[in-house]
Amino acid sequence: MKKIINVSAAVIFDGDMILLTSRPDNREHAGWWEFPGGKIENGETPAQCLVRELDEELGISVNIFDQIYFTEYEYPERIVRLHFIRCLLKTDCPKPKPRECQELRWLKRGTPRDIKLLPADEDVAFFIGI
Repeated sequence: MKKIINVSAAVIFDGDMILLTSRPDNREHAGWWEFPGGKIENGETPAQCLVRELDEELGISVNIFDQIYFTEYEYPERIVRLHFIRCLLKTDCPKPKPRECQELRWLKRGTPRDIKLLPADEDVAFFIGI
């Protein structure tokens, strides 16, 4: 039986722009892009996970709204359950700064993508128009 991993991912809006981050060179799927977030720890809600992960990875705090998408994606070695949550940067929050050797990019909705998005994130990207 494959391992199941629960993940929370932030869909951070700034007008018609959405934040994506790259996978660092030292991690699986290096160079691919994804919505920022991470694994949900025992006892954490998806929202609590995002508060922790976004601070750790990007030094930001967000207003968390609603879950806009959920999907399960089966990789050869595991199943990932992804909770995509709509967020906005808090007004007093500094700009996101990568803290884990990743890159970040704001993509405009409705424009062609020139990045390789992780397969598990493709459906929500289509759903929100990037």
